[in-house]
Amino acid sequence: MVRIKAGIRRARSLGLPTMWGAMAITYKLACPLSQQNGLGARIVTSAVFFAVGTGLVVHVRRALLRELRDVRRVAGVAQSALLRPLPARLDGLNVAAAQLSAEPGAAIGGDLYDVVGTEYGVRVVMGDVRGHGLGGLDTVAAVLGSFREAAHDEPELAAVMRRLERALARRLRERARAERPAPAAGAAVEGPDTPDTPVTPDVPVTEEFVTLLLLEIRQDGAVRLLNCGHPSPYLLSGESVTALARADPLPPLGLFPLPADLVVEGCGRLLPGETLFLHTDGAEDARDTHGRFFPLPEVLAGAIEEQPQALLGAVFTALLRHTGGSPADDVALLVLRNDRQRPLSSAARPGSQRPQPASGK
Repeated sequence: MVRIKAGIRRARSLGLPTMWGAMAITYKLACPLSQQNGLGARIVTSAVFFAVGTGLVVHVRRALLRELRDVRRVAGVAQSALLRPLPARLDGLNVAAAQLSAEPGAAIGGDLYDVVGTEYGVRVVMGDVRGHGLGGLDTVAAVLGSFREAAHDEPELAAVMRRLERALARRLRERARAERPAPAAGAAVEGPDTPDTPVTPDVPVTEEFVTLLLLEIRQDGAVRLLNCGHPSPYLLSGESVTALARADPLPPLGLFPLPADLVVEGCGRLLPGETLFLHTDGAEDARDTHGRFFPLPEVLAGAIEEQPQALLGAVFTALLRHTGGSPADDVALLVLRNDRQRPLSSAARPGSQRPQPASGK
């Protein structure tokens, strides 16, 4: 049935060009006027062929627009499957996220994020695949798929990160096998540097890595973080904008194995009314025509009282204005605002005071 419908669509797409071509040939061969050399005959002949050409151009344009709509619809489905829409509220947190691909015409790029509610707290992932655009989609799918399972299965945040590391390693091995298949049994492939040495398909052909941030917000507001080469989130509290993490990040995932002793950083508490702003490096590294970096902390300070959706809009508007509408890298933004009610005894609870995070840029 599908093949029949596809055949009907192909027949329809070819029908109009065939009809226009047949009209032009019939006029040239059968119409006596087309054989004359007078000015009037030439004008009529030109008009006929102009009409044929115009009809073909209009038909091709409509076909291309129809194909573009289909491609955009497929891209939208792919985006929903990979970067699925986040809930507006999750376990007392107000959530908003958006992303912008640097590749023209692409609905998604190499940035990834997700937020899930688990029995261990709200867990967040944000990452940036090496490069940008469509080339990193399979890596995005592998990392997000692993996170969505591990976030519910693993009690410890460090174990979630190790699951993501294994998922990325599997994907790189699969790509290596696809790009450089193993030789037949007993065969050796000679190369300029390693003669008579068989090619090992498990060695990646090209280097690939992912900067990755794992965040956990527990019911009492305690924030725990693991950072593999990703920009630190910003904490928006009162009138201040500060970098949340204090410890140096680990190397990006995929460059080196994770250390045996993986220490999760405690970052105090996210108190009611406070906001966490997560981003990829495409935001802070964006430059204007004079080479100046995008002043993200200043923009956040100017919109610190906004709700998450309005805060995203303010940052994206300022970013596009700064880059002239054409950012050079993918950009993903994620906002988490604590709208939980403040416990009455929170001020008197031991350890409720927040350690002062390091200042942002």
